Amino acid sequence: MANTATLPKNLEALDPKEFIIVKGARVNNLKNISLAIPRNKLVVITGLSGSGKSSLAFDTLFAEGQRMYVESLSSYARQFLGRMEKPEVDYIKGVSPAIAIEQKVNTRNPRSTVGTTTEIFDYLKLLFARIGKTYSPVSGKEVSKDSVSDVVNYINSHAEGTKVMVACPLKPHNDRSAEKELQILLSKGYTRILINEEAVFIEDFIESKEKIKKTDQVEILIDRAVVNPDDEDTTFRLSDSVQTAFFEGIGDCIVHIVGKEVRSFSDRFEEDGIKFEEPSVNFFSFNNPYGACRTCEGFGNVLGIDRDLVIPDKSLSVYEGAIAPWRSETMKKWLTPLLKDGIRFDFPIHRSYHELTEAEKELLWQGNEYFKGLNAFFKHLESKTHKIQYRVLLSRYRGRTVCPDCRGTRLRKDASYVKIDGKSITDLVLMPIDKSAIFFENLELDEHSFKVSKRLLKEIRHRLEFIQKVGLGYLTLNRMTSTLSGGEFQRIKLATSLGSALVGSMYILDEPSIGLHPRDTERLVSVLKTLRDLGNTVIVVEHEEDVMRSADQIIDIGPDAGVHGGELIFQGNLQELDTGTGYTSDFLTGKDRIEVPTSRRKWKEDAIKISGATENNLKNINVSFPLGIFTAVTGVSGSGKSTLIKKILYPSVGKILGTVSESTGKFDKLAGDYEKITQIEFVDQNPIGKSSRSNPVTYVKAYDAIRQLFADLPLSKQRGYKPAHFSFNVDGGRCETCQGEGVVKIEMQFMADIYLTCESCKGKRFKQEVLDVEYQGKNIADVLELTVEESLEFFEDKTTITNKLQPLFDVGLGYIGLGQSSNSLSGGEAQRVKLAFFLGKHTRDKKEHILFIFDEPTTGLHFHDISKLLTSMNALVDQGNSVVVIEHNMEVIKSADWVIDLGPEGGENGGSVTFEGTPEEMVKLTDNYTAKFLKEKL
Repeated sequence: MANTATLPKNLEALDPKEFIIVKGARVNNLKNISLAIPRNKLVVITGLSGSGKSSLAFDTLFAEGQRMYVESLSSYARQFLGRMEKPEVDYIKGVSPAIAIEQKVNTRNPRSTVGTTTEIFDYLKLLFARIGKTYSPVSGKEVSKDSVSDVVNYINSHAEGTKVMVACPLKPHNDRSAEKELQILLSKGYTRILINEEAVFIEDFIESKEKIKKTDQVEILIDRAVVNPDDEDTTFRLSDSVQTAFFEGIGDCIVHIVGKEVRSFSDRFEEDGIKFEEPSVNFFSFNNPYGACRTCEGFGNVLGIDRDLVIPDKSLSVYEGAIAPWRSETMKKWLTPLLKDGIRFDFPIHRSYHELTEAEKELLWQGNEYFKGLNAFFKHLESKTHKIQYRVLLSRYRGRTVCPDCRGTRLRKDASYVKIDGKSITDLVLMPIDKSAIFFENLELDEHSFKVSKRLLKEIRHRLEFIQKVGLGYLTLNRMTSTLSGGEFQRIKLATSLGSALVGSMYILDEPSIGLHPRDTERLVSVLKTLRDLGNTVIVVEHEEDVMRSADQIIDIGPDAGVHGGELIFQGNLQELDTGTGYTSDFLTGKDRIEVPTSRRKWKEDAIKISGATENNLKNINVSFPLGIFTAVTGVSGSGKSTLIKKILYPSVGKILGTVSESTGKFDKLAGDYEKITQIEFVDQNPIGKSSRSNPVTYVKAYDAIRQLFADLPLSKQRGYKPAHFSFNVDGGRCETCQGEGVVKIEMQFMADIYLTCESCKGKRFKQEVLDVEYQGKNIADVLELTVEESLEFFEDKTTITNKLQPLFDVGLGYIGLGQSSNSLSGGEAQRVKLAFFLGKHTRDKKEHILFIFDEPTTGLHFHDISKLLTSMNALVDQGNSVVVIEHNMEVIKSADWVIDLGPEGGENGGSVTFEGTPEEMVKLTDNYTAKFLKEKL
C-alpha cells in the first residue's frame, strides 16, 4: 500500500542525527510499520479518524521520548517510574526530548488563567512590584514615603553653615500623659523639647510644673547641627538623628531650617489619611492569601443571587409573572403591593421587563415606601434558612456572580491603586491581548524604571506577540483556562512553548487548527514554522488542508480506521502526493469531494429570536435561529459565536425548560417560537465522564444489556451472579486492587501522573471467577476489548445491544473500543459519542422537538468522515429536530440550510451580525472572510 519511493530501503544506513527512525511499531492498531522522520522539519501525520495517527505520534514517539527522559533521571526519581512500559516497537533511534501539546483542556483549576498559563502574569507581578507607583483613590496623588537619605539630602541641599534642628512630634505611648512621657524621655537621655518652636529644657519644664495645653505644638528636639555636606561625620550624625526621629515620632520627622522653614517627613506609606501597602510580588498574586481579593478569596466570583434565574423570561411583564419567585400563591404577597401601588410611583407593571429602564429594573431590587424589593425578599429568605423549604427556594436562585470588589480579577482591591503609565494590573488583565500588546509597545518610562524593567518588558512583549500570532489576541489575560476550547488551550500552550524558546526538542501537536477560521490558519502555520526554524522537530497530527499543504513532509496512515488501518499509506512531500493512493491523496488532489446538497430545507416561520445581545463583545445584536432546519454559525476566531450560543441561546432556552442553571449573558429579550422546543442539548467536546471508568459502551447505555446477557448465562445462574457482578463501577465482580479501572495511578510530584497496568487483574478489570463466564467464547473483559465494529458482528442477533451501538458506527466511531476509557478519547471523539447517544435515544418520537447545539463537531475528523457526520446531523433534523452548529469547516458550512456569520473581525472589532441567509446568498458578499473561503467550495 505504501508509496515506497519515499521510504528508505535500509533504515540502518540512516543517521539518527538527521532522522527519527522507527522500526516495527505495533502500538494499538499499527501494523508493524517502519519509517524515518526527518529532524528539524514540519511533519504532518494525517489519515482517517482512528487510523493510528495518535498511536504513532503520542503512544509511540512521545511515549518513548518521555521514557528516555525518565531513564536520564537520578536513581531516586527512577524508583517511582521504573515500571514505565516501553512502546511496542523494535526500536526508535534519534528521539529528541518530547513535548506533547494536546487538545484537552487538562486543567479544571479555577485559579488557572491565560495569564498564569502563559507565565505573562508572573512577569506582570514583577513589573508592578518593581516600578509601579501607588496613587490615592481619594485625591489621585502619588503615594510615597520618605527615607532617611531623602531627609539628609534635603538638609544638605541648603547652604553650608545653615543651622538645622531635627525633631519629631511628641506622641505619648499607651495613653500616658504628656508630663509622664517627658519624664521617660529625660530618663532616655533627651534634654530639650520644642514648644511652639521654642526650645525648652525638659528638666526645667518638669520643675516649673507647667501644663502642656491642647493647642501647643510639642516636639522632641533630637539634634542640632550646621549644614556641612562635605563632612562625612556630620552626614552620619544627621542620618542617625533622622532615624531616631522616625522611631520616636512613630514615623514622623520634622526638620527646622532655623529662621527659614519647617518641613515634615513621614516614613509611613500613606496619603489622604489612608495607609497603603507597599507593592511587592505577593501583593499582586491571587494565589497567595496576601494578594487575593478578600471578598472572593481569589476566585473572581462569589455565590450570590443570579438575576437571570430570578427573572428568566425577560419578555414577560411584572404583571404576567416575570419575577419567578413571586409567582407562587404563598409568595404573591410580595408582588401584590407593587401591582396595587405601582401607579402611585408611575411603575409600568404591564410593560415587559426588557423594555424597562435601568432605573425601573433597579427599583424592583431596591424597593421603596410602597413595596419591599427583591433584595429585602431574599434577605427575608436568608433569615428563615432554619426551615428546609426556604433553603430549597433560596438555592433555586443562587448562582455565581462576578465579584464586585475585584471585578473578577481575583486581586485585592488596593492592587488596582498601583499603576504604570496610568494603567493598573487589573486594567491590563481585563484588556484584550491585542490592546495590552499596543500598551506595552507604546510604553514610555523614565531612565531608572526602564533599566529596572528592560528584561521583564522584553519577555512580556514577546509572549503577547506569540499569543497574537496564534490568533488569540481577542482573549484577556484574566480568562479562565477551563473556559477555553480545546483548540484555544492548545494554541495557548503553543505560544508558551514559543515564549520559552526551547531548541532541539520534538514538539507533537494534536490538531492545533481546531477552532481556527481558515483566515487565521495561515498565521498558525507561520508559528509552527517559527518553532521549526528555532531548531525543533514539529510533528502535527492534522486534517486541515492548509496545514497539510504547508508541511515539509506528509505521513498518511490508513487506509481505513481501527483494525482496517495502521498501515503506512504514503510518506513524502506535497508534490509526490499525486502518485499516492488513499483518502488524503484523493482529497488534496481533488479526486474526491463532499457534494453540495441539491436542495436546502426552506425556513418556515418558526424561529427563536434573541434581541439586544451585549455579552462580551456582542454589539447589541438581534439574531433569529430558524427551527426545523440545519443552521451553521460562523465567523473568525473571537467574533462572538461561542458567546452568542453558549452564553445566551443555550442557557436562556434551557432556563425556560428548567434544565440549565448556568448564568445567562446580557441580552434584552427572548422571543419567537421557543415554546415548541421540548428539550435542548449542548453537545460539546468535554469528556463524556469525569471518572476514568466511564467509557463509550456505558455512555450509550449498551452495557446494561450486555451485563444482563452475561447474568442470564447458565454458569452465572449457577454461581448466583447478578448483572452487578459484571460492572466495574460497584463492588462484587470487579478487581478491588484497581477498583475496576484496569490501571493504577501513580501520582508524580514533578511530572504528570502516570497510569500503570494493574498487576492483580493484568488490566482485565474483573476477578478471575467472573472471567470464567463466557458468551460465544468471550468473557466480559474480552467483550470490552472489542471495537464497536467487531461488537456489531459479535452481537448481531441481540438487537437490544446492536440498536444502541449502531449509532456509534454511524458517526464514524466504529474503531473505538467498547471499554476504552473516556480519558483516552479526543475532544472530537467524545463529542461524537454524545451525538451517537442522542441518535440512539431520540428515534422517531414526533412529539419531541429537540434543539441540538454542536460546538465544532468536525474536530478530529478527516474529510472522508465529515460526510458520515453530516448524514447523522441531517438524520436528527429529519426526525423533526433543529440543529445549530458552531463551525469553521467549509464542508459543513456549504452543507447547511442556513448560515449566521458574525464578525467582521475578532474581539472588540467583532460581535456584529455580518450575514444571515443561505450559503448561495453568502458567496455574493465581497468583504466577508467566510464568504471568500466558501466560494471555493460551492
